[in-house]
Amino acid sequence: MLAVVRKQLRTHPALIPLFVFIGAGMTMSTLYLARLGLRNPDVCWDHKNPEPWNKLGPNHQYKFIAVTTDYSKLEKDRPDF
Repeated sequence: MLAVVRKQLRTHPALIPLFVFIGAGMTMSTLYLARLGLRNPDVCWDHKNPEPWNKLGPNHQYKFIAVTTDYSKLEKDRPDF
C-alpha cells in the first residue's frame, strides 16, 4: 500500500501538502485527546478517588487556554464536602 502511495506522490506532487496537513491534523487531534484523557479532572481512571474534581484548588487551571480569567488570583468561593 505504501508503494502505491509513493508512486501516486511521484506522479502527482500536488498531493504532498495534502498528506502533510492530514498527517499533522491527525497527530494534533490524537495528542489533544490524550491530554483530555490524562489531564482533565472529569476523567477518573482509578477508582481510589471516585470524585477527583473535589480535590482541585480554586486557583487550579485545567482549561487549555484561559482568555480572560487569571487563575492565580481566584479565591475559594465554594463549600467543602
